[in-house]
Amino acid sequence: MREHSSATLQRHGPLSSVPLGPAWGLLGVAAFSLTVPLTRITVAEGGMSPLFVACGRAVVAGALAATALLVTRPPLPRGRQWIRLGVVAAGVVAGFPLLTSFALTLTSAGHSAVVIALLPAATAVLAVLRTEERPPRAFWWAAAAGAVAAVGFAVFRGGGFGLQWPDLLLFGAVVAAAAAYAEGGLLARELGPWQTISWALVLSAPPMVALSGIALALQPLTASPAQWASFAYLGVVSMFLGFLAWYRGLAHGPMAQVSQIQLVQPVLTLGWAALLLGESLTWSTALGALAVITCAAGAVRTRLGRPAPDAGLPPGSAATRHDSAARAELTAESATGPGAAEQRSAPARARAGR
Repeated sequence: MREHSSATLQRHGPLSSVPLGPAWGLLGVAAFSLTVPLTRITVAEGGMSPLFVACGRAVVAGALAATALLVTRPPLPRGRQWIRLGVVAAGVVAGFPLLTSFALTLTSAGHSAVVIALLPAATAVLAVLRTEERPPRAFWWAAAAGAVAAVGFAVFRGGGFGLQWPDLLLFGAVVAAAAAYAEGGLLARELGPWQTISWALVLSAPPMVALSGIALALQPLTASPAQWASFAYLGVVSMFLGFLAWYRGLAHGPMAQVSQIQLVQPVLTLGWAALLLGESLTWSTALGALAVITCAAGAVRTRLGRPAPDAGLPPGSAATRHDSAARAELTAESATGPGAAEQRSAPARARAGR
């Protein structure tokens, strides 16, 4: 394997200086915004079991991912990259779908959207821990305030008091997805954006297929056409195409700015819940969403002024040329496949060595 192959190069900087990250991130968020309402539709009235919805959609996406990998034949992940792919698979292929599917059998899509609104701040916190950044104290205050706002909304919903099982499941889903987003965003800069989610889906395919079979044996399907259409969207768009756009956005970066775009997701989700499910938007839900989104925005914004990994290097230094050559090679590989990057690897190394 060549030195600058995407399977071995450890990159933690954006793939490109062109501001493509926010655009790709917004496309991914738009795709994700329908996930909670459509999951609610699929599990309504026992048409599909939560276990089948969560695992079956991963099987659909896994088939698409395996096809893409077989056609393009990218380099295999190596060493610890498999472990990191396991984190991505555990978080967004298994953890988030399973936990939200079971939670949505017991609570509304609007309530779920407010709790899940904590996800951008949680992603920012885990990205900070993962990259060993040293953000200002305001970052931690804003992240803590967002957590308090989300927990407070869950505790005092509907005039009651106390966390319920759906809330605990949703908080677990937030942690699982945040870990997968932070790790997947970094890994996408090494393997490529679509390759990252594709390898994660293929890695998780065997247990997902087995669990789907168990779900069918335990509860036969009685789904309506609308439920099957919702399931198809979850498998093709939410679990595959949406992640292609989202991880490409995180890979291009800046990751802090791209993660901030996710703040619009709960707003879109609340709109879809009202339109598709007829759920009313209460004052408590609106105020809870506003509080969580505001705190999450504060947590993410405090990271926007962080210096880039290569800040302070002279423009003509060897390190800067090395970084530019490697970044150009990674961008070319992502756009045209591994073969084109291999053809450019020798000139890139020659430029980096001067």
